[in-house]
Amino acid sequence: MNQRIRKETRYVVVLCFFFVFQFSIAQLTDIARLEYSFIPQSKSEDQYTRLRALLNYPIEVKNDAYFIIGAEYNRIFLNLEENYPFDTSVLDRIHIIDLNIGYTFKWNEKWRLGVKFNPRIASTLTKSLSADDYFLNGGVFLINDRTKDESLKRSYRLIIGLTYNATVGLPFPLPFVSYYRRINEKWSFNAGIPKSNLKYTFNKRNNLQAFVGLDGYLAHLQNAVVINGQNIDHISLSVAIGGFGYEYCFTKHLVAYMYTGYTLRLNNVLRNKSKDEILKLSDLNTFYLRTGLKFKI
Repeated sequence: MNQRIRKETRYVVVLCFFFVFQFSIAQLTDIARLEYSFIPQSKSEDQYTRLRALLNYPIEVKNDAYFIIGAEYNRIFLNLEENYPFDTSVLDRIHIIDLNIGYTFKWNEKWRLGVKFNPRIASTLTKSLSADDYFLNGGVFLINDRTKDESLKRSYRLIIGLTYNATVGLPFPLPFVSYYRRINEKWSFNAGIPKSNLKYTFNKRNNLQAFVGLDGYLAHLQNAVVINGQNIDHISLSVAIGGFGYEYCFTKHLVAYMYTGYTLRLNNVLRNKSKDEILKLSDLNTFYLRTGLKFKI
């Protein structure tokens, strides 16, 4: 029984961080981004808030090859107002800091090769940094981009690859697949994980989409707490979301957006050093909001 629970727990962590890595890959097309996310807890005074800032700088090397360097900062506020069997102040602030290093070049007429390397700090940062606060992510991708094809029937983008994420706890790479197709001048869709959507474009400035997706994080607790005789070293949140999104394009590159919906699955838990679930903070589905401003390529 315990072995089955551990397998299910590990599966949730894999999904959560499969999302985090893929989301950062998508953001390589963003030069800058400012974002706010909010999840209130159903039947509770607890709240989850996240602020995100991202900056990337692409450098053209030669022959349609690019070197990309950037950074991303996430500050997570956990307002835990319920009665818990530990000092909740150790979870008030969580920091996730990523260094984005990427390189992409034209492999042949159809395919582009991309490599991405992501050193990460994910921690409460209440003490000096230790080895447990550092994580290492990376991946290799093949991209077939036909979105600029004049024929709508042949307009698509396919991305396949392998990703590695140290926070998952699995000693092997995970597969990655994302497929985008423009159906006609108004409709398009993207199928994959962490996000799939169906988008309707009203005009050059306005579009609306229905989406399902994943969100989440995992971080190290520098001030470990003890629950039922076990040390709690990590906290994680994994969320499956469904809803609608709206984008307003001030220009071709400057976009304001808002995604709102309802969580289809929510799992906010405290974990030990082996990433096993020790205490569930919340699993009740609730409202979800994410909004921001981005400058993209």
